[in-house]
Amino acid sequence: MLENPNDEVTQSEAPLMEHLVELRTRLIYSFAAIALLFVFCFFFAGQIYTVLLGPFVQAVGGSVEDVSLIYTAPQEAFFTELKVALFGAIFLAFPVIASQVYMFVAPGLYKRERAAFVPYLIATPILFLLGASLVYFGVMPLAMRFFLSFEQNAPGQASIQMLTRVSEYLSLTMTLLLAFGLCFQLPVILTLLARAELITAENLKSWRKYAIVAILAVAAFLTPPDPMTQIGLAVPVFLLYELSIFAVQFVERSRAKREAESENDAA
Repeated sequence: MLENPNDEVTQSEAPLMEHLVELRTRLIYSFAAIALLFVFCFFFAGQIYTVLLGPFVQAVGGSVEDVSLIYTAPQEAFFTELKVALFGAIFLAFPVIASQVYMFVAPGLYKRERAAFVPYLIATPILFLLGASLVYFGVMPLAMRFFLSFEQNAPGQASIQMLTRVSEYLSLTMTLLLAFGLCFQLPVILTLLARAELITAENLKSWRKYAIVAILAVAAFLTPPDPMTQIGLAVPVFLLYELSIFAVQFVERSRAKREAESENDAA
């Protein structure tokens, strides 16, 4: 009896279609969470924007009433509120998105691998919050003080004041929050690559000088052209790179220990 050559193709296509359907389901849940939270955040866009004004308030050294922003186009304030609502929705929906990613990946992992994946799932939002907190309480207030230092209001001199547009301040704040949050994922990414045996601690040590150049380049690209924010991003990320070396060494020692135990069991 002759085998149908199309049977093998059909069987290979079936798992692919199942994965695509599962991926579509997880994407629908993620986008639905973002959409619902977007509507919720839009009604509180003013309050969210007030929270984002915190670094500006710290730089001024007063209260939120002492901060004055402007908008120069009729639609600017409205679109700014839309961006604020989307930013808040993505931020609040992160646990849902992370859980959907885990539910998509988990069926293809062994039980031990699932347990090993959970710490990374927990570490990702924690590191993102650490990066965002560094921006909110440290880097952004310093940057705003740096920009405000160029104001001029002395007798006998022309008056120069910083009139900040709402959209420009929001873009700067969101860019820094996301940039620091994503860059703080470096230990997670490098440790996962080490678990996949794609890199080693010796690789990271030998790449250190190139990493310094890359970190400075990324900091210069993602942050405004002032030394305060660039140094504020570059130094913590380099420290995280050094921390990643210790994390990768821990992964390598754990792997070597498991392999030794497996060899002893086999013997």
